[in-house]
Amino acid sequence: MRVVSGDFGGRRLKAVPGVKTRPTTDKVKESMFNMIGPYFDGGRSLDLFAGSGGLSIEAVSRGIDKAVLVDKQRQAIQTIEQNVAVTKAQDQFEIMRQDANRALTILADQDIKFDLIFLDPPYKLQKIVKEMAKMVSLGLLNAGAIVVCETDQFAKLPESMPNFKLWKRQDYGITEVSIYQFETGD
Repeated sequence: MRVVSGDFGGRRLKAVPGVKTRPTTDKVKESMFNMIGPYFDGGRSLDLFAGSGGLSIEAVSRGIDKAVLVDKQRQAIQTIEQNVAVTKAQDQFEIMRQDANRALTILADQDIKFDLIFLDPPYKLQKIVKEMAKMVSLGLLNAGAIVVCETDQFAKLPESMPNFKLWKRQDYGITEVSIYQFETGD
């Protein structure tokens, strides 16, 4: 696993030990960023199920100013810390060991808004639609925010949902990437 492009391009990243997390492959990560960027002019990102932290590190490498990485698993947090250290830009990352639901409430209390969100929960615990609705109700999204959802092919995320339009969807074998854009209704 490595950072594909940008300021940290080519740097090696560690995977979380064990089988509780499934890292996004470099191929899927590169395709995902080609769909949404591939580069950014600032902004803030949130990775609600950060695992190894690879998606957020890639986003910062490609121009996101600040990334918040959330995971509740101790081994994942340790791996994220090690991977963020490889960037030598630790001040651009905030790491939270927290349940995703609780993390959203904490971030809302801090009045933080995001431009790019990664949702890659464990395949067996798909709550993406509910989490997206909660982000809207808590006011966590800037106008036009992009939400990147990585699921297995059985998740069947909806074509449309309140406040979001499906922007792109791509199938990568057992992995499916669905990209939504937040619409404020203005």
